[in-house]
Amino acid sequence: MTAPIRYVRHARSPRNIAIVFAVWAGLAALVLLFDAAWRLMAIFVLPTLPLIWEIASDRQSGLEMDDTRLNWFSGRMSGTTDLNEIEQIRMDTRWDFSVRTTLCLRSGQRVRLPQECTPPHRAFEEVLKERGLAVIRHHFARF
Repeated sequence: MTAPIRYVRHARSPRNIAIVFAVWAGLAALVLLFDAAWRLMAIFVLPTLPLIWEIASDRQSGLEMDDTRLNWFSGRMSGTTDLNEIEQIRMDTRWDFSVRTTLCLRSGQRVRLPQECTPPHRAFEEVLKERGLAVIRHHFARF
């Protein structure tokens, strides 16, 4: 019997706060130092608004796994799969070096885990192999 694992990621992280601060400080510097058009800079602020909403609401995402089940949650989405239903787990490295995890079930279905709920891929792969699950890696797949 192996110990259950629990991984939780919070939207209100120092990394996300630093990203918003850096973008806003950079745009403010453009307005103050180079007299950039503030209306144009306001347009460049718009892509940061969803991240600010995530930071304010502090949504959580994560994954829990014990000897029999794999549970994941991300915002309003959640799912559960029995470990004995999983035929293999496919981990695809994309061109931006992020890793997408897909559960390939014995029924032929594929369940893609939301990227924000998966732990760091190397540690996650080790835990999956300890539980006896087949993990297949695909590096730089197109789809």
